[in-house]
Amino acid sequence: MSSRMSYAPGSAMTPHTQQAMSASQSLQRRSSIYSRPSTSGPMGHQSFFVQAPVPAGVPKDPRPLKDRATQNTMAEELLAYMTENNFEMEMKHSIVNIRSPIQKDFEYMFQWLYHRIDPAYRFQKNIATEVPPILKQLRYPYEKSISKSQIAAVGSANTWPTFLGMLHWIMQLAQMLERYERGDFDDACAQAGVDVSGDRIIFRFLGGAYSAFLSSTPSDDPEADEEDFKQQLQPHVEAMAAEFDRGNKAYAEDLEMFEAANAALMKQIEEAERDTPDNAKLDKAHLILVDDIKKFEEWVPHGEKKTHKFETQNEHLRKDIENWEEELRSALQEKKALQKAVDEQGISIEDIDRMNGERERLQKGLEAAKLKLEEARRKVAEKEAEAGNKLADLEVAVDEYNSLCYRVGLLPSTAANAKGEEYELRLSLTDAPAFSSSQLGASQYGDGDRLLADGSVGYHPAKVLNLDLRGAIKQQLNSLRIKINKRRNVARDHDEENRRLLDELSEAIDDKKNEVAALEHRVRAGEEEFEKTKEVTTTQKLASDAQIEKMEKELAKMRSGLTESVQLMEQREMNTNIEYEQLTLRANALREELHTEIERMLNDIIKFKVHIQKSLEDYEGFVVEEVEQELGGEGEPMEDTVRLDG
Repeated sequence: MSSRMSYAPGSAMTPHTQQAMSASQSLQRRSSIYSRPSTSGPMGHQSFFVQAPVPAGVPKDPRPLKDRATQNTMAEELLAYMTENNFEMEMKHSIVNIRSPIQKDFEYMFQWLYHRIDPAYRFQKNIATEVPPILKQLRYPYEKSISKSQIAAVGSANTWPTFLGMLHWIMQLAQMLERYERGDFDDACAQAGVDVSGDRIIFRFLGGAYSAFLSSTPSDDPEADEEDFKQQLQPHVEAMAAEFDRGNKAYAEDLEMFEAANAALMKQIEEAERDTPDNAKLDKAHLILVDDIKKFEEWVPHGEKKTHKFETQNEHLRKDIENWEEELRSALQEKKALQKAVDEQGISIEDIDRMNGERERLQKGLEAAKLKLEEARRKVAEKEAEAGNKLADLEVAVDEYNSLCYRVGLLPSTAANAKGEEYELRLSLTDAPAFSSSQLGASQYGDGDRLLADGSVGYHPAKVLNLDLRGAIKQQLNSLRIKINKRRNVARDHDEENRRLLDELSEAIDDKKNEVAALEHRVRAGEEEFEKTKEVTTTQKLASDAQIEKMEKELAKMRSGLTESVQLMEQREMNTNIEYEQLTLRANALREELHTEIERMLNDIIKFKVHIQKSLEDYEGFVVEEVEQELGGEGEPMEDTVRLDG
């Protein structure tokens, strides 16, 4: 009995049934992995193309199959594909007109295209019965739109575009599978970060091993079959190992390249670390920048004050310009009125000449007065500019003084060193422009001039500031400086003591660093020892894993063999039970037959015995009669009768 027989329960295992089951199992084992479930018996196979969930309704094909240009394109591509792959030579059939084919053309084209996907499949039924389940297994999206009646009339003008689109889709599927087998999609997988080289090596190994398994002929000795299969499998294992070695060699080259790049990058990092400035310098620069930021923040309010001051000056200037324009309009109107009055008066030529001469004389005097006025204005402007600069310097000095007082704790009056005294310095001036009347060229001094106490007199120097800096403020500042010097001396002594302690701590830290270095050296030695031990342990673990994997494979193989043996014994037990039942039935029938035959024979024997007894009785009577006749007396016949009975 074959070791790969079916375990399905059946009738008694006669030699004829054993041979039939062995042939069916051999055919089943060598069937295609793409074979669809058969409806003719229990020996079918599940298809490789698992049926996907089908949406409700009949989906609409978006391809313009009714378009003549689309049909021509699909037909040309299909015909070119069949020509390139020797359709006529393989099928022994020629397509006369692919745009209007006959039923036989469609059958040959469909069978040939499906054999491109599943070469081992065998068409056994009518094409109208074979096509729908195959399309379902291939997951053709529009298989619901194809009926058996359409398949029977495939060459008509209404149905052929649908079948042409279906054949074109199967052709594209076959082309995609061919490209996948050639590895055309490996680059896309590599770009996505997926390495399929190892999967391809394992797939080639499994394909070759499965082909070798299918080509093997089973015998009655399972151990001999196992040894033969191992010998057939050895070339595939060696080829797989060689491919993995080539792949590992490429990985090793990449690893060396990456290690060299890593070393170069580490070297660049070390150089960058050497070129990086010291952290102390960076901290110092950071502190300087922080100090600058604080100064800028302190200067911002002063800048806002100056901006407000300039905006106020601009507003005053705008108002003065409007006043000048109004005066100019009044002067022009007055000139027109005077010109009109002159025109109305009757003036002679001598009066005009005299008036012109007088006007020229007055004009010259006016020009001289203007020159003197311009010179005076220029000098006044220089003085005003100088006074304005001095005022700006004074404002800067006041701001700096207030900032320093704030820093040393004199501002505000509630500060630690202020002791309730007011040290904030302010200018006792108005917010008007410094010399608005003189700068604008007015004839009178304005009431809002900043540096003028009244229309023509400036401020006294002692009244410009709100505090007496040379008197009480100076004395208080000197006393504060004395106190600060005393605190500074105490802090300096304390700092020297801290420096001495710092030096002692530095020496202790250096000693600890030396100890840490020694400990690090010991740690590195321990790490090296750990790495060596880890490598040895890893090697031993890998060897143990390999041994365990080998033993697991052997255990799985033993379990598989034990399972087959158990199933075989169960099959034998089932067959024996069936044969026992049949023999019991036959024995019962034979027993019935034998009982009947024995009864018949007993009846015959009884009848024969009765007949013999009757014959003997008749013969005995005849003999007695004869003896009596011969002897003629009673005594002698009686003796003869007695002798016969004995």
